[in-house]
Order: sequence, then C-alpha cells, then structure tokens
Amino acid sequence: MVKANPRFAPLPFIYTPHPVIGLSPEALDKYIVGNDPATGRPVIEEIIDVLTKPSTGKAAPPPAAAPAPAAAPPPAELAPDTEDNLQRLFYEKGWTDGLPVILPTEERVRAMLAGTSAPPDEVVAEMFSFATGEVLKYTVEHVAVIAVMAGARPEYFPVILATAATRQPSLMPSTTAFEAMLLVNGPIRNEIEMNCGIGAFSAVNMANSVIGRAWTLMSICHGFAKPRNTLWSSQGNNHTYNNMCAGENEERSVWEPFHTGKGFKADESVVSIFRGWAFLNSYGAASKRSLIEELSIQLAAMPPMNSSATIIMDPLVARNLKENEGYQTKADFCRAMSQNVKMPAGVYWNTDHIDMLAASEAYKGVEPYASWKKLPDDALIAPYYNPDNINIIVIGGETSPLWKAADYGYSGSASVDKWRALASDDECADGSCGLPDDVTDADYD
Repeated sequence: MVKANPRFAPLPFIYTPHPVIGLSPEALDKYIVGNDPATGRPVIEEIIDVLTKPSTGKAAPPPAAAPAPAAAPPPAELAPDTEDNLQRLFYEKGWTDGLPVILPTEERVRAMLAGTSAPPDEVVAEMFSFATGEVLKYTVEHVAVIAVMAGARPEYFPVILATAATRQPSLMPSTTAFEAMLLVNGPIRNEIEMNCGIGAFSAVNMANSVIGRAWTLMSICHGFAKPRNTLWSSQGNNHTYNNMCAGENEERSVWEPFHTGKGFKADESVVSIFRGWAFLNSYGAASKRSLIEELSIQLAAMPPMNSSATIIMDPLVARNLKENEGYQTKADFCRAMSQNVKMPAGVYWNTDHIDMLAASEAYKGVEPYASWKKLPDDALIAPYYNPDNINIIVIGGETSPLWKAADYGYSGSASVDKWRALASDDECADGSCGLPDDVTDADYD
C-alpha cells in the first residue's frame, strides 16, 4: 500500500559529477566551481541560491474539506496467463530479484497466512520514502504475498513478519556495496530447521535461503531497488540475494546467545539486523598470534565508524577464547578488542569515508574524534573505543577454527513470537501449544 504525504515538499537536490569517493580535495573543489551536470549552471551558484532564496518547491495543499473520491486501487489479482508470461511480467514490473519466483496465487497466499494469527489487514510496518514523498505501508497479507514469491513455507512466516517489523530495507541507497545480515535466535531456529552449523551461509538450506531472500523481495517491491533513484551502488553486492541469513549456533556456543545480550529471554525467538560496508573472511587459524592480534591486522583495512564491528566466529574459536585465553563472556572479549585493536591515526583519517563522516565530528569537538584529529599520523589510536558497539556471533560447524570480521553495526531486533500462529483448542489439549511459557493469548491482542 502506498499513501502519499500531502504536505511533502521536495527537498532541493544539487548534483555534482561522480565519483566523489577517493578523489583529492582539489578534484572535489573543481566539482563545486564547475557546472551541475543536470542543469549546466555552476554548482556553487546553485548552492548559494538554495541557501539565500525562497524555495521554488511547492508543497501540495492540505486536503480539502470534501476531497475528491480516491482513484480505484489496482486489481488485487492479475488476469490468467501462462507461467512463463507471468514470471516475465513480475520481472518487468520490478517485483523480483531476477530469479524465478513462486507465483502468489490466492490459494498459496491463504496457506501462508495460516502461519500467523495476525489478521491479514494488520499493518506490519510503515516507512517514509524520501524518493517519492510517500508513506509505504505493508500489511500481513502483503508480506504473505512476498513470502510466497520467495519460496517460504508457512512455518517460516513469523520470522519474515518479524523481519518486516524492523522497518528496515535490506537494500540501501548508497553508491558503495552496502550489505546486510539477518540473524535468528531462539527456539524457532530448530523448529524450522535453520542451518546454524556447517555451511550456514552457503546455499544449502531452504529456511536460511528463502527467509533472507524474502527480505530483499520486500525491499524491491517497496521501491528500494530502482537504479538511479533508490539504488546507486556502483557494483552492487551479491550478499543481498539472501542477506547472509543464518541462525546462531546457540547449542555449541560457550557464551550466551546474541539476543539475550539485547534484553530478550533465552526461550524467545528473535530476528536481529546488521548492516555495513566491509567484510573479511579469515583465511586460516592464527597459531602464533592471538585473535586480538590477528584482528588488529585484518580490521586495519576497514576503519570503523562509531567503533562498530561484528565478529562471526566458529564455536571452536569461541571455545578457545574462553577455555585457553580466559574470556569468560562475549563482553570480556569485546572489552579486550576495544582496548587492544589499534591503528595509526593517519591510516584512520586518510580513509575516505572516515574523513567524510567523522572529520566533521572532530571539528565540532566531539570526542574521541577531536583528540584523534590532533595526533601525528603515526600515533596509535583504538578506533573500537566503545565495546558495546562490538558484536560477537557464534555460527559454524566446528570443522575449522575460522571467523569473519565486518564493520557491521547492529541495527535492532524484533520478536518472532508476536507473529506466531496460535494453536487450536484441540492442539492444546495436551497442555503444550508450542509457545514459550511466558507468552499468553493476551500478548497477541
């Protein structure tokens, strides 16, 4: 569903030539004194006009007392056609990721809706689109259509609804190869047979694959994948096909599950979202260096914003850290990372996105950036200064003590249990409805 914002006035956009990232200050200065490629006028003149003259963008007037009847909504169903033609139509309409989809027939959507007790017309989330000035709303039924298209089973549907409830698209309007990760914790991982072990990020598990894909299809269908409008990534990122969707290997981890560190109970099922720019795979176990020393080398290649980092480690790595290196909790290891992973100040500030995003904080006096900006290039800084922004996740099948390091920041979590299907009276006759003990019917009202 798309709802227009009647008071939305378009913001003035001034375009400069590209690229911007990686260019010298001299080259960027030429952009400013040069011409806007869209209008042919000098960019600096347009900036001055925007700052000193009344805006020419006119907001739409407020609704009249007796508004004209709304236009008829588009039909809910397409005319019958061959499967090949419908697949082609879905692609041409911009509703798919380019791969074949399961056509969302009325029968299939109805079967998907059986995976939740939420009514079909309940609004799961809404987001404002700066590209169109509209409030995008999607209901349980809308998400069910997309879940069918992704190939999901009804038992996966609560996880997909929880993902939608985070109100975060998997695709971002960045010119870089921005990417995301979707982590599932709690009992539902095993109930729907998610892969948390061997090959958890590989294309071998149905639940992992289609839940992650459903998130991308949601983003596509709600306008977040229109090239040169809401999609600007120069090369794109193949992780966005299913967004690194996996469950945490809670059973084999020596530490607490990720979601309990965010205030959830161990028996709650939860979806958590992460996103960032850079991602590194370890290529071998470091036998002569500690993991902290190894991470200092690896993470130097991607200076962080807001000290954000996410380390995804095999259970073997976590076990070694606890039993042989003394880190009793994830928090202990995060504090050690925060204090001991260091890089030269010059490496930090000479990174384009840091100079672009953090330098302004330094000039405003925000710490620790202001102090770091005054240091010589060879002075060591600890860029992961806030251990609360470091995330530790345990995933893997214990076939090799490897890890993945990313600048991913944690973006939030959502409850899966809220969207579960309540069992019928007959199914509850044995006293077990498959819900956590602290969840009652009232929680679904």
